[in-house]
Amino acid sequence: MSEQRKPVLTGGCQCGAVRYALFGMPKRAGICHCRMCQKAVGGPFSSWANVATQDFAWTRGAPGTFRSSSAAERNFCAHCGTPLAFRYIRRPGALSVSIGSLDTPEAVTPKEVEGIESRWASFNPSALAALPAHRTGEAGAPEDLARIASYQHPDHETPMDWRPVP
Repeated sequence: MSEQRKPVLTGGCQCGAVRYALFGMPKRAGICHCRMCQKAVGGPFSSWANVATQDFAWTRGAPGTFRSSSAAERNFCAHCGTPLAFRYIRRPGALSVSIGSLDTPEAVTPKEVEGIESRWASFNPSALAALPAHRTGEAGAPEDLARIASYQHPDHETPMDWRPVP
């Protein structure tokens, strides 16, 4: 009988087509401001958590893969586009999941910053903290925001036949 491991963290894409599990806590976590990461996530930085490949498994669906450079490839959901993982080709023993794709992203704390040569000058943590802050829907949201139905996968495991209700 094979041993069943219990995940310590789970995650997946926005639409639920691709899910994964981590069977060990990430060893390193951080953010990266390099231009490649900015383009991959469409934002000022990517957030990542590195885990050994033996502690990682795709549990639903198969991700799309894009070889973003001669050194690395990125996994994403081919249905909704969610960035899911990054791996260096010559380091097959580890990969990094996107912290935002975890069901409990607050369980991982970034402890390092990479790619600072491409950090936006306007992305200064103290300046950002001083900006006016609003809860979702408070600042110029459409009037019908309170009635919006989310088709996003919930932040927990669901049956394999789970589908959003459009």
